[in-house]
Amino acid sequence: MATATANLYEVMFLIGQSTAANLSGVLEHINHIVERSQGQVVAMQKWDERRLAYEIDKQKRGLYILLYVKLTGEAVAGFERDCNLSEMIMRTLIIRAEHLTDEEAAAFDRRDDLATEARMRAESGPASDDQGRAMATLGAPPQDEPEAMEEDEDIEE
Repeated sequence: MATATANLYEVMFLIGQSTAANLSGVLEHINHIVERSQGQVVAMQKWDERRLAYEIDKQKRGLYILLYVKLTGEAVAGFERDCNLSEMIMRTLIIRAEHLTDEEAAAFDRRDDLATEARMRAESGPASDDQGRAMATLGAPPQDEPEAMEEDEDIEE
């Protein structure tokens, strides 16, 4: 019986900003999906965190994670199904990485940087979520109601 050969695949994950706050949980979840498919992670890195062109699941920003993984052809369908069913992953793109050798793909490995960033996000807590928001408001500046009423009373007399 012939054994199935594992091919190198390039996988791009889109993670919502609210989910990305728990980056260590997301990374564990991705590794769990790879293990379920009997795959082997060659490299993983944070690709970018940016504003989306349109809202997806009421999310305006997203985190892109690039993964190089070795999977058999039969395991790809199960891997893709698990990614689509996951509530942590908004979108997934899987392509066969025929343009790279295993050594070239391994050069993209930034798992240590991801683990460091996950630790920093966990330590900073929810306060870091407000950093990306604009503090500008529309319209006139808010006024205190009691002061406005006192001025109106002076005018009436």
